[in-house]
Amino acid sequence: MRVLRIVSRPLLVGRRSHHHPYHIQQPRPTTAPTLSFASCPPPASVRLAIRRYASSSSSSAAGVTTLTGKPLNRTALDTMLRQRLFYTPSFEIYGGVSGLFDLGPPGCALQQAIVDVWRKHFIFEEHMFELDCTALTPEKVLEASGHVHKFTDIMCKDPKNGERFRADHFVEESLRHRLRSNELTSQRAKVESEEEAQRLKGLPVYLLPDERVQEYEEILARIDQYSKEELGELIKKYDIKNPATGVQPSTPENANLMFPTSFGPGRAFLRPETAQGQFMNFSKLLSFNNQHMPFASASIGKAYRNEVSPKAGLLRVREFLMAEIEHYVDPEGGKKHRRFDEVKDIILPLLDREAQLSGTTDVRTVTIGQAVADGTVDNETLGYFLARTHLFLKKIGIDETKIRFRQHTANQMAHYATDCWDAELLTSYGWIECVGCADRSAYDLSAHAKKTGAPLVVREIRAEPTEIVEWELDLNYKIFGPMFKKAGRFVADVLNATTQSQKREFAKAIYEKGGFALDVPALRDGEVHVPDAVDLGGGMVYVHGDLVTIERRARTETVREYMPGVIEPSFGIGRILYALIEHSYWIRDGRAQDNEVRNVLSFSPLVAPTKVVILPLSHHDFFQPFCDQISKRLRNIGVFNRIDDTRGSIGRRYSRSDELGTPFGVTIDFHTIDDKTFTLRDRDSSRQVRGDEDQIVAAISSLVDGTKTWQDIEAELPAFLGQTILKHTPSVSSDANTDVEATTDAEADANGGPDANGENRPPYT
Repeated sequence: MRVLRIVSRPLLVGRRSHHHPYHIQQPRPTTAPTLSFASCPPPASVRLAIRRYASSSSSSAAGVTTLTGKPLNRTALDTMLRQRLFYTPSFEIYGGVSGLFDLGPPGCALQQAIVDVWRKHFIFEEHMFELDCTALTPEKVLEASGHVHKFTDIMCKDPKNGERFRADHFVEESLRHRLRSNELTSQRAKVESEEEAQRLKGLPVYLLPDERVQEYEEILARIDQYSKEELGELIKKYDIKNPATGVQPSTPENANLMFPTSFGPGRAFLRPETAQGQFMNFSKLLSFNNQHMPFASASIGKAYRNEVSPKAGLLRVREFLMAEIEHYVDPEGGKKHRRFDEVKDIILPLLDREAQLSGTTDVRTVTIGQAVADGTVDNETLGYFLARTHLFLKKIGIDETKIRFRQHTANQMAHYATDCWDAELLTSYGWIECVGCADRSAYDLSAHAKKTGAPLVVREIRAEPTEIVEWELDLNYKIFGPMFKKAGRFVADVLNATTQSQKREFAKAIYEKGGFALDVPALRDGEVHVPDAVDLGGGMVYVHGDLVTIERRARTETVREYMPGVIEPSFGIGRILYALIEHSYWIRDGRAQDNEVRNVLSFSPLVAPTKVVILPLSHHDFFQPFCDQISKRLRNIGVFNRIDDTRGSIGRRYSRSDELGTPFGVTIDFHTIDDKTFTLRDRDSSRQVRGDEDQIVAAISSLVDGTKTWQDIEAELPAFLGQTILKHTPSVSSDANTDVEATTDAEADANGGPDANGENRPPYT
């Protein structure tokens, strides 16, 4: 064995969702160099140092860049977001609470803008019915939906310090650490900075043989597909230990993710999704829609999940905003969508389940029409919403090259889903699931109908009477009740809920054997006595042929009754918000002697928290009326703006607005006082034009609503080149008027130097 002193980058991964947009997947590491050394785990004395380095390093996920293609420094971005109050840890003066964050003014405005676009893109465009349902959900509702028993993550626990981990994340982080360490070991020159090289000193690494590297990569490609038993075997096989204590965690177990609560005598939970409230109102919505199918409901609201180990900032939180759609379709109609032709030619990057099971993460680009035609995507309605989701993400400013749609494999599928695709966005945390599009079939409606007896069905008058031949089951209650006694109602519920295929099999068993065995889940716990004559143990009972009559019968049907299927697109607004921030972030180049970092968030005007910043050239009172006037006019046309009349150079104030993502700036200078003209600045190019108040307001209106681009405005209004001119200013004191050399804001951006107050400003382009 050999030990080399080096360490891997941090690896932050997230939880596998049951269908909702809360999954994080790291990009696959680059191929490791060929080495033939045996693996060598770090000694206990340095494990804690490795852990601290991993948590503090500012390195981003491999290949993740800023908007301009430079490596993204997540630590620097996070610092800026907190300084500008996009978000802040909740209860921070008390030490904070893991997984809880508060959005500040720009964060709130950005989130609301995303929601507004979402509402127009889906609810308005698709004529959906919006609901606002309670977050408190009775236990019996979530029992019927399966969440009480199945809404779980696989968790393991460190027996020494009690720390809990998501088991799949624990394995993934450890194996990626070993691969990255192995990769960096081959050539010391591969470290990306002197700062990183200094951190690597004194820290050990793993040296892996080629076959072990291949094993790790195959495991990581399928990390979401392992059961709790398989994850436990991986931990033991590869001797994976908690770096903080040097011991292996406990055997992985399922942990429910819901927050329990109560109201009155009843037990309840905070909702883990908004969907169940929509299902509760299905019949009322159908009536509201005059019994017409198909239709869709939508809900925007908070959901709550008790994450096992929330460590990925805004991406892994315990309270988050969701926007969910429940689109109800006729299952016999092939789940077609009348507007599918509008999107069939849209090209999507798809990562299907076959590719994942083969151990690759290669996507194929294909039109959604072709994907539906060849069966990759199950049906038109599911495909329609995948395409519409892609359009929405592009509309708000998500980088199209950092979007992919990943299909769930069989063991990743939620307990209610028949097909599911996630829209994943590439960030410094890896690929994160932000949207889940699931075909829930009729699972939820049938479960709630069975639990309550409510007729959650659609009734349609047939154009012509139709003869239906099907299996029917009748109970002989005269002998059925005395035979099963108190267990009778539970057995009857199961028999009455049997499908056509089950009835056919039971009829065959009665004909051949005189009866059949029936599984009754409600009898498994032994609390209800089952007579010995029919008790087979473990919840199984024997139903004799004399107790039931099962036969095929013909009937004429004039009204068709069916339970609709459900296609559900589910959006994690918080994750989309964070991905949008990363995809919009870049650093403006400056002069070599300028050490100040000038961050920019290039939000689209459609979603920017503030559309326009209004900047008086200086703090003099005679600029204020012009600021107030143009601000009022912009507010009157619905353009959110703010006045920044704080002291400081115009360049510094523009830099501050760039960090807030404000796309346009209006400067009020000495020209404004003389000829009532204003300067309009574009954030991304720093170029400026000049016009009177009407021209500037009209230009801003067209830029914000998207009818014109900045290039269009430059073609219409004269450029403002930022020349330095000598202006005779209004009196600012009782003395004679003062001649002030007024350097314009454009020149301040480009060259630095003194502003109208005589203050030095940094160069800014």
